[in-house]
Amino acid sequence: MPEAIRDHAVSNLRYIREAMERASAFTSIPGWGGVAVGVAALVATAVGGTYVSIRPAAWLFTWLTCAVVSSAVGWSAMVVKGKRAGVSLTTGVARRFLIAYAAPLLAGAVLTGTLWSVSAFQPMPSMWLLLYGAAFVSSGAFSLRMIPIMGGCFMLLGLAAAFSPLPIGNLLLGAGFGGLHIGFGLRIARNYGG
Repeated sequence: MPEAIRDHAVSNLRYIREAMERASAFTSIPGWGGVAVGVAALVATAVGGTYVSIRPAAWLFTWLTCAVVSSAVGWSAMVVKGKRAGVSLTTGVARRFLIAYAAPLLAGAVLTGTLWSVSAFQPMPSMWLLLYGAAFVSSGAFSLRMIPIMGGCFMLLGLAAAFSPLPIGNLLLGAGFGGLHIGFGLRIARNYGG
């Protein structure tokens, strides 16, 4: 009889732990990392702006370089914030957040390659902003309440970029990846510990 009670108690504790994990939010979004990503995007906006009309492939290379640097900065900042807070990036809620976040970004990478192969640069800013916004809207279900709001702001800029020439799209990329990251990053850093 004691063994049955123990098994029942362990089962109940597992159920409670899993329910709490599903109900918790992923809070290791790095505010200061977002600010750094925003600064990098403003640099890419300025550098890319010099190429956007005369050498679109150089403009694309500028933004792809920014994406690689920003990914490394953002991931590193997330790991540091998670360790400082004692939050593992392998928990269920973190995995769900990362999967929901990564899926639209993977789609954007594939579509960028496809558009590049046919020298179609004009739709790229819209696509990037829309898919990046979709990444935050979908992953925001597992995170801070402001994350889906930020995603919606990216999507609005993506909508504007859909009807804009490439030089305006470049500026909208700066407003999104630069301005939104800095603004929301500062708010996250202030309200959620860095």
